[in-house]
Amino acid sequence: MNSSIVRIIVGQVLKVEAALLLLPCMTALVYQERAGWYYLLTAAICLAVGFIFTLRKSKNDVFYLKEGCAATALSWIFLSIFGALPFYISGEIPSYIDALFETVSGFTTTGSSILSDVEVLSRTALFWRSFTHWVGGMGVLVFLLAIIPLSGGSNFNLMKAESPGPSVGKLVPKVAYTARILYTIYLGISILELVLLLLGGMTVYEALLTTFGTAGTGGFGFLNSSMASFSPYLQWVITIFMILFGVNFNAYYFILFKKAKKAFQMEEVRAYFLIILAAVAMITGDLVRTMDFSNALRTSAFQVGSIITTTGFSTADFNVWSQTSRTILVLLMFIGACAGSTGGGIKVSRILVLIKTMLKELNSFLHPKSIKKIKMDGKPIEHEVVRATNVFFCTYMMLFAISVLLISLEGHDLVTNFTAVAATFNNIGPGLELVGPAANFGFMNSFSKIVLIFDMLAGRLELFPLLILCHPVLWKEVISRKSKIVQSRNLDRKY
Repeated sequence: MNSSIVRIIVGQVLKVEAALLLLPCMTALVYQERAGWYYLLTAAICLAVGFIFTLRKSKNDVFYLKEGCAATALSWIFLSIFGALPFYISGEIPSYIDALFETVSGFTTTGSSILSDVEVLSRTALFWRSFTHWVGGMGVLVFLLAIIPLSGGSNFNLMKAESPGPSVGKLVPKVAYTARILYTIYLGISILELVLLLLGGMTVYEALLTTFGTAGTGGFGFLNSSMASFSPYLQWVITIFMILFGVNFNAYYFILFKKAKKAFQMEEVRAYFLIILAAVAMITGDLVRTMDFSNALRTSAFQVGSIITTTGFSTADFNVWSQTSRTILVLLMFIGACAGSTGGGIKVSRILVLIKTMLKELNSFLHPKSIKKIKMDGKPIEHEVVRATNVFFCTYMMLFAISVLLISLEGHDLVTNFTAVAATFNNIGPGLELVGPAANFGFMNSFSKIVLIFDMLAGRLELFPLLILCHPVLWKEVISRKSKIVQSRNLDRKY
């Protein structure tokens, strides 16, 4: 285990966070708020710690997947620990656990909140709170690779550890160029949404915060009513862009480079849109009994888009909808968006692989001697991908069950416990009952919040980077390597 390169990567991430914290400082200058000083202080702390972490260079720049996973998990943990400081030291969120919950929810693009009244926060705090969504949407390490390509090693292992989905492919041979292409697409779609929101009458500040939440599929609102108070035009714009940010970014790459046919041939993208259309049709048919068709269509499309992309914005309290509509939304929580998007959940591609694996198994019972390959987009899927998908699903279900059991110790009802874990583990935001869209997570005790913080991080990092960090073998390797270095230095001094 090359712990030196991990330390350097975490240090670089903290330096990037220091730079990002200057944006809320600028917001404080514009609106003449004292809160900006707390963000400036945090930026200085991040810069100092980052400088200390990168002071000693690594003798060996080569790192493998385990170093990539460790660096990714630790980067997100440190990013959240320091990112929570402005909320806490300013007193806007008096409890550090609550501040950490809010920050982790922001960076992991979950959108679950402990705040009952977001409108009392300063504009500076609201900006940072929403901006964490945009930073976390594409991934802080992808951003790092885009602006500061790391020398040596397999940088692809960092992208693989952080990017959501069963497999990560390089769009171009060099990882740094792939990262830049991804961020160019991300920034381009964000700017397009920003312009359309401004045309709909939003102020620049409101449009920025809404874009941050939509692009990162995060869902932090700056109003207590979330998106319900905005015009039908604005709600449709947000709906469309939530769905667009849930699409695999490889599809946009194909479209940009005149391979549109290849983009529309992606099974995952087709399945994603079919699921959305089916869910919208069923919920619209359910809602049309209580409201006119246009409102029912807009409300159902918004909530389906918000839940399947794991954004978490709301225009209605779906907690009071019929059991059928609520069940559809809960199922969408687990399906999630496409791999290679900013959305969370299990991912549509994994669902397709699991269904195809099941059908293959059924076919083997009917035709024991048949040899049938599982295919995606007309190409055979490697056995390694199928195995990894099955292992992911088993691990996912195990961690989900343990999390529900742990927070049930607090004594809340099953629906609250189940959907609280579903909302955080899948990076959705709101759940049902006590954690519904009109409620929040503030009533839970510190232990439950820590469990849900773990779930948010595990869900965003696709489980294994965080689990690898908890593996005792990894730490034994670190301790063993450190002891060898100490012995080597002692021998050098002796001779």
